[in-house]
Amino acid sequence: MAQLSAIITTGDSDFRSTITTLLRSSGVSIGIIEEKHAGGTWPDLAVVDMRNGTLASVEAIERLRASWPSTSIFAVAASSEPDQILRAMRAGANEYLAWPIGVPGASLKDSFQTALKRTSDRHRPTRDAGRSGVTLSFFGAKGGAGTTTLAVNTAIDIARLSKRPTLIVDLHQFVGEVSLFLGVRPRFTLIDAIDNLHRIDKEFLSELVVRHKSGLDILAGGDQIDRPGPSDAPAVEQLLQQLGRSYEFIIIDAGTVTTAVADVAVFAADTIFLVANPDIASVRNAHRIVDRFEHLGASRDRLRVLLNRMSDQNQIGPKQIEATLGHAIHMAFPSDYSIVSAAMNSGVPLALTNHSDLAARFERFTRQIVNPNAPAEAEEPSREKASFLGLF
Repeated sequence: MAQLSAIITTGDSDFRSTITTLLRSSGVSIGIIEEKHAGGTWPDLAVVDMRNGTLASVEAIERLRASWPSTSIFAVAASSEPDQILRAMRAGANEYLAWPIGVPGASLKDSFQTALKRTSDRHRPTRDAGRSGVTLSFFGAKGGAGTTTLAVNTAIDIARLSKRPTLIVDLHQFVGEVSLFLGVRPRFTLIDAIDNLHRIDKEFLSELVVRHKSGLDILAGGDQIDRPGPSDAPAVEQLLQQLGRSYEFIIIDAGTVTTAVADVAVFAADTIFLVANPDIASVRNAHRIVDRFEHLGASRDRLRVLLNRMSDQNQIGPKQIEATLGHAIHMAFPSDYSIVSAAMNSGVPLALTNHSDLAARFERFTRQIVNPNAPAEAEEPSREKASFLGLF
């Protein structure tokens, strides 16, 4: 993935929670993994708890440096004593941060963010040159916004246009519809994957997914009403890290931002797509969700707003929606209920079955994803409707 991967070495749950919050709120896309699951892939960052000042913490840094020479190591200690700093640096630490105060007048958060930016800049060239996957997460402003329709057809077109390994993951509990939309019957689901993380390799992964005739692989949603639940979130994050080693494009149908598992889809995403409709309820919800993304630490440049079911009859204009959300509309998809309904009922995505304006819009959208350096086409201007900003 393009995101940084990080491990936290500590026996203190409060320390782990604090460092996790700092990482999540950094604005940098970071996946937190367990050291035992890192395998042969080196994490970009390791944060080591040195507050007790024991020899064991120094040995932990030495072990990490020997195992992962290119990993950035942050040592977090209880003081800024020169001898302690020297021991950490000699052991292999790249950054030394004091708990809870960094430098005079600055908090640990400020010191941590500065160090993290240096780390991100350091690892960006290697991540961009040899990235193992691009993750795109689709969220809906409300149920029925068309999130699954957009995620499925985007995934199909990416697989078709790129000819590269592409996977769609259904994160919904119980009522996930990705496999239904694609007309496949999976033997295994996301739940099987997270319950068998220790077994996942290319061979086992090929058994878990279903291959669509377009070349797209599908990891279906579970059929358990309570899973994936909050306790499954770390396993889902670890799974996405592992999937990033096998697929160049991962599309996540994440539903709405209301669960710990959905939060993982925010953390994992290179780009977050928020699907909204041009109605007051949807735009109101989208406004709240944008705030939620920012609270979770997602930087604004990772968010794209998609306007679905646009027509001349809508009473809310695109510019008013943009003003309310504080984000430009990245792409608008026209309303075409009969075509979408026929595709859903047949289990054949519209991207493969017709030459409608909607199908053409999907192709245009996915070409921008597959080839982000191509010049973007301008959106057609739309006339504005009556103001509704007072409702927010």
